Amino acid sequence: MKPTPARTTTVKGPPEPLRPQRLLAEAARDARRLTPASGLGLDTPAMQRRMVERLRQDGVHCEPVLQAMLAVPRHHFVDSALAAQAYEDTSLPIGLGQTISKPSVVARMMEWLFLGPNARRHGHLGKVLEIGTGCGYQAALLAQVARQVTSIERLQPLHDLARRQLARQSPSAPHIQLLYGDGMLGHPPRAPYDSIVSAAGGDDVPAAWLAQLAVGGRLVAPARSPDGRAQVLVVIDRTEQGFHRTVGEMVQFVPLKSGVC
Repeated sequence: MKPTPARTTTVKGPPEPLRPQRLLAEAARDARRLTPASGLGLDTPAMQRRMVERLRQDGVHCEPVLQAMLAVPRHHFVDSALAAQAYEDTSLPIGLGQTISKPSVVARMMEWLFLGPNARRHGHLGKVLEIGTGCGYQAALLAQVARQVTSIERLQPLHDLARRQLARQSPSAPHIQLLYGDGMLGHPPRAPYDSIVSAAGGDDVPAAWLAQLAVGGRLVAPARSPDGRAQVLVVIDRTEQGFHRTVGEMVQFVPLKSGVC
């Protein structure tokens, strides 16, 4: 039996779009501009604590998300030349024209996942599907707050990079599964998922993702706005009756593409 058509709620957001994965040139310019914080060594949690306190001050209040940000060292997922900038709220290049997303945007999207019915009921994100593994940082964060993480990357070099990074960070985390494949198709063998999150945006949310979302589950992803003029963040909850879609603020993520490279 097919679910009823989605209901849509539009929420006004700020005039400036969020740019979690800005153009590579902009990320590189930021990396050159920012300087290391004096007196703080990267072998201590001091810089992570500063980052988390900034997130808290900026309105992120989900404690499991904040604790995950404290537990996973972001500088381990970027090039060593950029490690001193790892705890600034900026995107950084990771190769192939891609960037690691800003901590504030990663934290907010995870916090929104926690507001899904299943996550609120169980106190964790349950079974998670991540589209766009990148360097593996968000997968490592999700593993801190989920029972099972399936992450798909379409670029073979990034998939290999994430596998190496996560093997070093979480060698005994069998609940993380990294897949090289077409993220637009999702991963039916592990469906349904309580939480689905995407680091790339297309014209709309792929039907495969909706089909693999559990009842009580929540999906957070960028997609084209209803008027087609911009990219917006979309939150979709699946109920027994169908899908409820909330359209939020403007964002600027990398394009969602099919196939593998």
